[in-house]
This record gives sequence, C-alpha cells and structure tokens, in this order.
Amino acid sequence: MTAACDIGEALRQPLILASASPRRAELLRQVGWEFEVVVSAAEEDGGADGEQASELVLRHSRAKALEVAARLPGRLVLGADTVVVRGTRILGKPDTEDEAREMLRALSGADHQVVTGVAFALGGEVLAEDAVATDVTFRELADAEIEAYVATGEPMDKAGAYGIQERGALIVRRLRGCYFNVVGLPVARVGEMLHELDRRVP
Repeated sequence: MTAACDIGEALRQPLILASASPRRAELLRQVGWEFEVVVSAAEEDGGADGEQASELVLRHSRAKALEVAARLPGRLVLGADTVVVRGTRILGKPDTEDEAREMLRALSGADHQVVTGVAFALGGEVLAEDAVATDVTFRELADAEIEAYVATGEPMDKAGAYGIQERGALIVRRLRGCYFNVVGLPVARVGEMLHELDRRVP
C-alpha cells in the first residue's frame, strides 16, 4: 500500500502522461496542469471475447500507467485509453483506410458510445481508475463524404475513425455527456480523481 506521504510528494511534482496522444497533451495544457509526456511501451489489443468496453479501456489504462510508473519511481503517472462502441462492437483505431471507411459507414446515422478509461499509478500500485462514457450520434453520411474525410488522413489515428475536435465535428449531430471524453480525456473526472488523491494526504 502506497503511503500518504509518497502520494503527497508525487503530487508536488509534474504529472506524467503515459500517452503519445497530442490531443490528451493539449487538453492537459488547456487546463493549466504541469505535466511531462513519457510514452508507454504497454501493448494494446482488441479485447477478449465477452470483455466489456469499460473493462478493456481500464485494463489498457492500468497497463500503460504501471509500465511507465515502474520506470519512474516516485512519480504519479496517468494512463488513458479510448474506444468507440457501436452495439456490441468495439472500435479502436483503424489500421487501414478501408477499415476507416467501414467504421464510418457503421457509425453513419447511428448512435454510439465513446468510452475512455483513466488510471493513476505510483510505483507498482494503481491508486485510482475510472471509465467515462459519452453518447454520440452521427448524421447520415454519403459515400462521397466518407471518401473525402478518409482522404484527409484525420481518421487514421483515432478510435472509431473520427476526431470530433477537427473535421469530424461536421459529422456529429448530437452529443450527451463529456465532450472532452470524446477528444480523448475526460478532464473534469481526471481533476476529481486528483482531488480525491490529494485528500488522502494528511
């Protein structure tokens, strides 16, 4: 069990973001948090049979945070992972343009959820974790629109093959929940978790 004094010392240092995502880094900058980026070497997978999206993103988030925390003793590490869920299907990042097209066709005119897992680790322990879901609805997309969007290259490094903070804003009709969660990090929830950790310090 991590001692409260260790948590307090870690909170006095810049947060470590265990992610290569420029969008997550930009969100942390927007809210004024001091942080450093150390990309995790933890592997991601598509999920086991029957694994829920929330379980998958939490497993990935824990693995990312713990891998980096093991390399940086005494530093508080934030890991995160985002997927898109349509029905029972979990959509990660497309590997090819054809896969991006297929994902966008599946989401066209439909409701889906964006689920992000976040985990804070210190040393070999996960101190806090949570999964946040946001409901999103796409408008109907013509094939020509899908082709034009894929041609921009924007879908290729994003779960579900779209970025709501960029051109993808043009294809989202409705959103219920945390917008920033769809971008890649539920910053309000992350802030709450940090406050909860701070309250553990005497």
